Amino acid sequence: MKMVSCATYEGIEAKVVQVESTLTKGLPSFSVVGMASASINEAKERVKSALLSNEFTFPPKRITINLAPSDVKKEGSQFDLSIALLIALDYLQDDLSEWFVFGELGLDGAIKENIQLYPLLLSLANQKIIKKAVVPFESLDKLSKIPNIEFYGVKRLDEAIELLKNSASALPNSSYKKIEYPCYKIDEQEYYFDNNYVENFLDVKGQEIAKRAALISAAGFHNLLLEGSPGCGKSMIAQRLRYILPPLNSDEILDIAKLDALEAKEPDFKPLRSYRAPHHSSTTASVFGGGSHKAKIGEVGLAHRGILFFDELPHFSRVVLEALREPLQDNKIRISRVNSKIEYPSDFLFVSAMNPCPCGNLLNEHKECRCSELEVQRYKNRLSDPFLDRIDLCVVMQQVSLNDKATLSSQEMHKQVIEVHKRVKARGQIPFTAKLSDEEIQRYCVLSDEAKDVLEIAVQRYALSFRSIKKIQKVSRTIADLDGSDIIGRRHLLEALSYRRRS
Repeated sequence: MKMVSCATYEGIEAKVVQVESTLTKGLPSFSVVGMASASINEAKERVKSALLSNEFTFPPKRITINLAPSDVKKEGSQFDLSIALLIALDYLQDDLSEWFVFGELGLDGAIKENIQLYPLLLSLANQKIIKKAVVPFESLDKLSKIPNIEFYGVKRLDEAIELLKNSASALPNSSYKKIEYPCYKIDEQEYYFDNNYVENFLDVKGQEIAKRAALISAAGFHNLLLEGSPGCGKSMIAQRLRYILPPLNSDEILDIAKLDALEAKEPDFKPLRSYRAPHHSSTTASVFGGGSHKAKIGEVGLAHRGILFFDELPHFSRVVLEALREPLQDNKIRISRVNSKIEYPSDFLFVSAMNPCPCGNLLNEHKECRCSELEVQRYKNRLSDPFLDRIDLCVVMQQVSLNDKATLSSQEMHKQVIEVHKRVKARGQIPFTAKLSDEEIQRYCVLSDEAKDVLEIAVQRYALSFRSIKKIQKVSRTIADLDGSDIIGRRHLLEALSYRRRS
């Protein structure tokens, strides 16, 4: 029996599959066992044609391919090359079990690229269970961004056969390619950022309070709600926020590229966080992921390490908004089905925008609001207090004026965010300030005596919940970091209180 390794998906993570083969005496046949999908069963015809096209005589034996473990469903065309090599090298005495082999075969023996290989191999690398892999030559450029794996690129089946025949002396034909973007180093860890601001905050005229809130949100990863009349710049601010978010280390860049590949997008490996903006008519399954047989990732999972933007927030279904409370609190999403139970990381920055009333003119000085008090109340009642309690910064946008001018550029704002990021890492803080645990709040969110007095008064006057108190402390910590202060002062706490939502 011969064996090589391959992999399939289990949720969004890779599961190692041992591909085993036996060629025994009996009536000639070719079978694949081990919960193989239709795409793998079809591989039999591709493998036959590829082997015969490369002057290989198909053995008149009973060929059995087993994909272990047998209780995991296997999918994908990446098994083609593994199956073909096991049949072609049945006579070989060398142990091939340490080799991972991936590739889709053409009928002429050409080995084709598959975009799903990248997330598979990245997941295996993160699990530290792969050292060397045979892959399509076309995939080497992007796969070489993954560290700690030796890649052997092959263009045709006969090349792959020769490679494994001489596996002891084979040399990898790709080396790890470092990410080429501006970076700085903290404690031997490099953090990368992109200084190309495709959309700039200079385009947002006026709205100083909202831009200040956006800066605080970006620096500490605090959830943000923008409320204002139509056309006042809510969506503009949300779209530009992506470009001033904190830098990324190499592992985070690879994770974002993995999510791009899962969505069938070509990874670009830019140090730019993802931006997801589902429409308010999106279904619960499309936002959170799902499926009756295989739980697929949704917008919440794809926004991991980036921004999830909900425009027209009250128009989202109540089910979606209430279900969003879990990932906002726990930074992960669980999908439970009869056939599968999957957990995805969903550590994102939630940004939302809403009008003050159904017609949008409640705060407009020059237009009359057409809504009754009952309609306004119903509109606002779509958002429950437990949901709103998970939003750190709530801002009412200012009235638009012809005299409004651009003040802060994205370059200036991003520079401040980077300085805060350096400050946070220098004090040994690992998560973003908005994601601090209760123990970490006690350690890092140190209040001055004056700030403690202000917080005590605020707790009594506004009947703040424990969650609200913690969020105010965390927002104050970010404001103090922007101010370059080690201790949270009175003015920092007062500014944080000013961003509380008024009922």
